[in-house]
Formats: sequence, structure tokens, C-alpha cells
Amino acid sequence: MKVKVFKVRLDQEFLHHDQQTLDDFLGKHQVVKVETAFINDENYWSVILYFESLKTAVTTVKESKHAKYAAEGEELNSDEEKILYALKEWRSDKAKEQNLPSYFIATNKELMSVAKYKPARKEELLDIKGFGKHKIENYGEEILEILESI
Repeated sequence: MKVKVFKVRLDQEFLHHDQQTLDDFLGKHQVVKVETAFINDENYWSVILYFESLKTAVTTVKESKHAKYAAEGEELNSDEEKILYALKEWRSDKAKEQNLPSYFIATNKELMSVAKYKPARKEELLDIKGFGKHKIENYGEEILEILESI
């Protein structure tokens, strides 16, 4: 297992860049554990990620079990927009409750994929890119409840 530390500065001039850097890293690695701490003196989040590199076999003929679903560049219809809005509201509340940045709960791409794919069971959440065992155990029930209520 490897470890990487990120600094997510809250100043507007750095925030977007720092979040994008973290998102890019998360897209290329399998995170096993996350630790965060807010550094008041300097006004930033310290993010420690314990991770495994995602293995990409270039010369392998064998296909993966199944590709994970991701709503990359897809347009949402009005019902899906309502779902996305509700998911973002839930994520914001959950982030405040847990004192975490909202993208730690779920990224915009992950929420958009949920809105488009509309899983009905926890197992179906595994089919969405970015959702692993940890995220599903922590948030799966709530996400499914939101989908059922809309």
C-alpha cells in the first residue's frame, strides 16, 4: 500500500486546481483509506490517501469482468436533473455533518452517473465508476432512498 498527501487550500485562487489534482489522482488509483485534517492556521485541508495503483495491462488480451458505468459527457433529462439536484443536496448535508469536503462523499461525475444509471440495489452501485465497498457501505442506503423518493 502506498501513501500520498494532498493539500486542498480554501483560497479561491487555489481551490479549483487543488480539487482537480485530487480528482485526477482518485481517478487513477484505488483508495483504501482516507484521513483528513483541517489546518486552521493556514486554512487548508490535509488529505492523506492510502492507495493501490490501478493496474492497466497493455498487452493483455483478457477483458475485465465488466466496465464500470460512467456518465461521461452525457446530457441529463429533466428527471435525471431532479435526481442530481437531490443527490447534491444530500452530499452537501452529509459533508457538513461529517466535516469533510463534499467531493470526499462523492464527486459530481459519480452523482451524475447515479442519476443516469438509477441503481435499485446496493450491488448495482458497484457498477458505477467510483463506487466501491467503502462508499456503498457508508452511503449506499441513503443514495438508494433518494432515488426511490424521486
